[in-house]
Amino acid sequence: MVDVKNRWALITGAARGIGCLTAKFMAERGCNLILHSRDVSHTEKLLAEVKAMGVQAFSTAAELSDPDSVKAMLDEIDSSGVDVDIVMNNAGMQIAYRTDYYKTPVNDYTVSFMINTIAPAMICYHFMPKMIERGFGRILNTTSGIALEPEQAGYSASKAALDKITIDLGSKVEGTNVMINLTDPGWCRTDLGGPHAPNAPESAIPGIAVGVFVDDKKSGRYLNAPYFTGLTLEEAVAKAEREFDSPYKK
Repeated sequence: MVDVKNRWALITGAARGIGCLTAKFMAERGCNLILHSRDVSHTEKLLAEVKAMGVQAFSTAAELSDPDSVKAMLDEIDSSGVDVDIVMNNAGMQIAYRTDYYKTPVNDYTVSFMINTIAPAMICYHFMPKMIERGFGRILNTTSGIALEPEQAGYSASKAALDKITIDLGSKVEGTNVMINLTDPGWCRTDLGGPHAPNAPESAIPGIAVGVFVDDKKSGRYLNAPYFTGLTLEEAVAKAEREFDSPYKK
C-alpha cells in the first residue's frame, strides 16, 4: 500500500462535502495538501484544520468553467516549487434537473463539459508528464454512476467523457507506477447530491481515496466508493487490488 506521508496532493473542490472529507482523510495520513476552491476564503477553515494535523498545506483558487483561470492556478502551483504526486479531481457541477428534457438548453452541456471534463483534463495533462518523469503518480477523476436519465444529460454526458479520457490516458501508463483511475462517491447528501440522497458523505470514506493507495500498477478502473464502505483503508486497498482489474486487453 502506498505511503502518502510527505507527498503533495491537489484536491479540487476541497471547500465542502466529499472534497473536504477527503482532504482531512489524506491529512490524517500525513499527506501535504493543495486545497482548491473558487475562492481561497472558502478553504480558510479547512486549511487551518489540516495544518493543525501536522501537514503542510496551502490554498489555491480557480473558476473551473474558465480555462484561463485553470491555467493560472496550475502556474501558481508550479511556482510554489512543490512536486504534485497525487491529483484528486473531485470538483464537479450538476447544472440542472430537466423534467422537460427535450428542451435541455445548450448551456447545460457547455457549462457541464467545461467544469466536469475540460478542467480535470487540463489538470491531468499538466501533471501527468511530470509524474511520468519522476516515476510516481496517482490521479483520481471523480465520475458518476448516473445512467438512463436524460433529465441530467449535461452532467452525465460530461462525466462519461471524463471516463473516456481517463481510460484512454490510463492505457499509456498501464504497468507503471503512474496510475490514473476513476472514483465515484455514490449518491451522498452533499450540496450536489441534495438532502434526500440515501447515503451520508462519510460513507464515501475510504473508497473515494482508495485509488491513491493501491500499488498494483493498474489504471482505467472504476473504483466505486460504496463497494468499500465500512472497510479499513488496508481492507479497501486489498479489495481494490483483488477484485478490480484494468479494462485493457492483456
